[in-house]
Amino acid sequence: MATVFNFLFYRLLSAVGVVLGVVCLVFLLIHLVPGDPVEVMLGESAQPAEREALREALGLNRPIGIQLLEYLKGLAHFDLGDSLHAKRPVSEMLAERIPATVILALAALAIAILIAIPLGALAAARKNTLWDRGAMGFSMIGISIPNFVMGPILILVFSVWLQWLPVSGREEGITSLVLPAITLGTALAALLSRMVRSALLEVLGEDFMRTARSKGLGEHRVIFCHALPNAALPIITVLGLQLGTLLGGAVITEFVFSWPGLGQLTIEAIGQRDYPVLQGCVLLISLFYVAVNTLTDLVYAGLDPRIRLGEQ
Repeated sequence: MATVFNFLFYRLLSAVGVVLGVVCLVFLLIHLVPGDPVEVMLGESAQPAEREALREALGLNRPIGIQLLEYLKGLAHFDLGDSLHAKRPVSEMLAERIPATVILALAALAIAILIAIPLGALAAARKNTLWDRGAMGFSMIGISIPNFVMGPILILVFSVWLQWLPVSGREEGITSLVLPAITLGTALAALLSRMVRSALLEVLGEDFMRTARSKGLGEHRVIFCHALPNAALPIITVLGLQLGTLLGGAVITEFVFSWPGLGQLTIEAIGQRDYPVLQGCVLLISLFYVAVNTLTDLVYAGLDPRIRLGEQ
């Protein structure tokens, strides 16, 4: 029991350290990026006195170290500050955008799983056949095409030429979700299908698999009821790691499809040099990424006790 608590403690402590490091690094990098939010807000025709007055009112004239300490002090009180442009609390703006991003990420994850598991299982069961080469060729194409290319291609085919689905936005319900979810989910499906194939190939040659076949079980039942559960550990690891990257990919995908989530808000904040909003978006994305990776480690350790014992 002590070993489990120690493992949990060190994992959570490591996660807190990573989040704190990301917050500080992002804060410094944002303030080093060329561009002045005061000029964006006032325009080029503003007088120097007006710029200095606004810069002082926003606290941007103070040293970066002091600004960082003030920001960390606000985070300690769960205060993300106010938007420089919208004049609204950043937490409210994030809360409005989170549901759209979560819906998109879950839809993309569902599409990835529905494609990857049957495709990887088929490739493993038909190793070195045309089915195997076709499945792995599909996965290679999915990995190679980035989201900012896949998105416009899907828009041209299904929105412009066939006119089956809306081009962008979220106003038309579930039909508006189809194209961005496919764009975001195909890359994950491509990577996950290769992992499913690799993990199943390691299991299919084991003695217990030959025993299952000798009992007269069908190949479909052998793979999905016996092989897949025993090959789950590496698949869960890759799935957990890639789930965190869905939010990173969502930044581009949401911008391409004008999906009103965290990704689009991040792009808008970059264009407006809205430091508090951008910091809040990056902080939330990093928190989600670290939380998913930490949860994956804990699930992996729960399924395989050798992992947590090896940490001690």
